[in-house]
Amino acid sequence: MTTREEALAYGISFPDTYQEAPFHDENWQLVRVKGCKKVFLWTYERNGYINLNVKVSPEWRDLWRSTYSSVIAGWHQNKEHWNTIILDGTIPDEDIRRMIAESYDLVSDSPTKRIYEAVRKIPRGQVATYGQIAQLAGDKKMARAVGNALHKNPDPSGIPCYRVVNSKGELAGEFAFGGAGKQAELLMADGIEVVNGRVNLDKYGMKI
Repeated sequence: MTTREEALAYGISFPDTYQEAPFHDENWQLVRVKGCKKVFLWTYERNGYINLNVKVSPEWRDLWRSTYSSVIAGWHQNKEHWNTIILDGTIPDEDIRRMIAESYDLVSDSPTKRIYEAVRKIPRGQVATYGQIAQLAGDKKMARAVGNALHKNPDPSGIPCYRVVNSKGELAGEFAFGGAGKQAELLMADGIEVVNGRVNLDKYGMKI
């Protein structure tokens, strides 16, 4: 991703968003969330490259900056909460999209944000099902969205997605936690017994 058009197209692909040029200066094209009207993506040309300003959570801010030299403290914005992405071709598209998506989640009341907040409520020593997390996030019909959100977990240490199992107490696919047996290992470290890839929900299931 190296062009403004690519970045804006991805930005407005999120629900309830719109593009705007509020400063009577075509160099500044923004994407806002409808309703709250908050900006989660700023685009502008600077020093020969398209730059993106995105909101960032404290736990990811410095990691992105240290990983890529083309991610710097937010230009012309609060450097504690914003990063600038310089589209010079050195950052993989996947990570650019992830940073934009994180910015959207931070400024909107998105389902993904509510899912992560629900997962944080699972106590140590207990598990919850995808359906329970969907219910806690405000829509019991979005169990599938729970799985998608947890697969993209931006903060594994703060969002204990390994504590989420299916309706039978079965663990997720091993790829989701970094290798064979990893979810079981994490659960057992919490004091939860795992037998044949399954947790006893009657014993360890969270009650809501």
